[in-house]
Amino acid sequence: MDFILQVIDFSLHIDKHLTTQVALHGTLIYGLIALIIFSEVGLVVAPFLPGDSMLFAIGALCATGAMDLHIVLTLFPVAAIAGDNFNRLMGVWFGHKAFSGKDGLIFNQKNLRKAHTFYEKHGPKAVTLCRFIPFFRTYIPFVAGMAEMKWRTFFPWSILGGTGWVFGCILAGYFFGNIPFIKKHFELVVLFIVIISLIPIVIEYFKNRSKNHLIKADASVD
Repeated sequence: MDFILQVIDFSLHIDKHLTTQVALHGTLIYGLIALIIFSEVGLVVAPFLPGDSMLFAIGALCATGAMDLHIVLTLFPVAAIAGDNFNRLMGVWFGHKAFSGKDGLIFNQKNLRKAHTFYEKHGPKAVTLCRFIPFFRTYIPFVAGMAEMKWRTFFPWSILGGTGWVFGCILAGYFFGNIPFIKKHFELVVLFIVIISLIPIVIEYFKNRSKNHLIKADASVD
């Protein structure tokens, strides 16, 4: 419980924590942040790591000269893309092992078939768009590998998603992060970023719900 509270506090006040870490570690901070980005998107066990809010705060620091924008926009997309592809590889190697035992609530053959169907229909879109959704960006590459999405299909969309995510969040922080109101109420900005990130999930949920109702209505008419 204490760990969860620490993660929440770090995420809500990440601008202050990053300022302190930059002062303490200097250029080493670039490597540390690259590792965090790689881990968040590359390790299935690390979806709790900060993503959008951290990049936004980094953009604000770049605007003040505390961090180098050119290094940030070169190194961090590479870390995001590398983590994405490592996660997919883990899905290729170990994904099916997770489904080889007794069916569970999540790891069962029904979900495996759904994953295959989903990626046959929406794979590229999911790889790119889910990059902007917390938690989803951690699990989507693993499931893509498990669903046997080909690397030649996955990789270009991974580049698009990883680069777009880093550039979008960094540049938003660069241009807007030092506005007095935003600096004073950064925790509200973090919550707003999370809410915006979840909007695609809500839209997709209601679209599917509406579609299912139509299917049931047609079936009842027949």
